[in-house]
Amino acid sequence: MSDFAARRVMMVDNQVRPSDVTKYPVIAAMLDVPRESFVPDHLIEAAYMGENLVVAPGRVLLEPRTFAKLLDAVNIQKDELVLDVGSALGYSAAVIGRMAQAVVALEEDETMAAVAAQRLAAVDNVAPVTGALSAGVMAQAPFDVILIEGGVQEIPAALLAQLKEGGRIGALFMEAAVGVVRVGVKAGDAIAWRDAFNAAAPVLADFARKPEFAL
Repeated sequence: MSDFAARRVMMVDNQVRPSDVTKYPVIAAMLDVPRESFVPDHLIEAAYMGENLVVAPGRVLLEPRTFAKLLDAVNIQKDELVLDVGSALGYSAAVIGRMAQAVVALEEDETMAAVAAQRLAAVDNVAPVTGALSAGVMAQAPFDVILIEGGVQEIPAALLAQLKEGGRIGALFMEAAVGVVRVGVKAGDAIAWRDAFNAAAPVLADFARKPEFAL
């Protein structure tokens, strides 16, 4: 077993399983995907640390615990189409690709998107797309599941509109330094949210609450 393979097992055994992540597809996918292949080169040695990894200004690769619990909460099925918003260098999309029928990996940072396209080239059910995170990917909608890989305060209506009736969305809502991951289910024009667990991550640029203007 290579050093990284051993670290991957330790990540799952020490960070994922003890966090009440019990769904086999989540655990199997995280054991299968080499996280070190989807981080910036200077962070390879830190790939399996139990903390958010800064991959670009204001952008992180979610810590393994948060990401695994998010996947566990939205419960992706083998026949589902998933939109991964803010896929960075492609790790999250590669993991989701082991669980879903197909994944659209949306990234707006052109440098990261170009790297992700290279690193995801061998994953035949993941389609990398470069574009604004807040706009989603209307051409591929509707989606069974939408995941947002970073903190939010508000979710743009354009993104919510791309969720299939009865579909699920998982997002980390931040208030100051603390946050809660919520899972929403679409019913008509509304989203019914439930709290899943606490976590933290930087708020994505287009997902910050707009300031209210008072006269």
